[in-house]
Amino acid sequence: MRRPNRAPAPVQKDGPRTNDEIRNAQIQLIDQHGTNHGTVETILAIKLAIEAGMDLVEISPNNVPPVCKIMDYGKYKFQAQKKAAEARKKQKVVEIKEIKLRPMIDDHDYGVKMKAMLRFFEEGDKVKITLRYRGREMAHQEIGTKLLDRVKADVAELAKVEQDAKFEGRQVVMVLAPR
Repeated sequence: MRRPNRAPAPVQKDGPRTNDEIRNAQIQLIDQHGTNHGTVETILAIKLAIEAGMDLVEISPNNVPPVCKIMDYGKYKFQAQKKAAEARKKQKVVEIKEIKLRPMIDDHDYGVKMKAMLRFFEEGDKVKITLRYRGREMAHQEIGTKLLDRVKADVAELAKVEQDAKFEGRQVVMVLAPR
């Protein structure tokens, strides 16, 4: 069985349309100095852009007629890339750090875990506390509940409970987020 020959889908260009890609008959033109020339024929606008040694760039395609500006497209793209890179640099990815506890944890070990937890909150990360029961510890779940209440009380001014303690098999999971 023969398949019909199909032309490959046109490559989608990222960014605004420029020069000959603008298909509208008329556009609203803004020149390189920021002066609004009102509604102009697209062909005339492209000629003006070429005479100025620049490109005609579609700024707002959804308007009727679409708004186009005469500008250096390469410079415009570079500025947009720079702005996007700056935005990426400023945003912080919130990570979830995990702290594992046991119901019969010693005071010193608890202190070490709390110190690590406070450091995570200062860095702006969420903390997932996993309390694991082994063997016969499941018979005394109230010890684990008291421990989780103690953790909540100790970090109350720095963090809030995002997900309250819930059982997942032999362990209890609770998520805390910085305030």
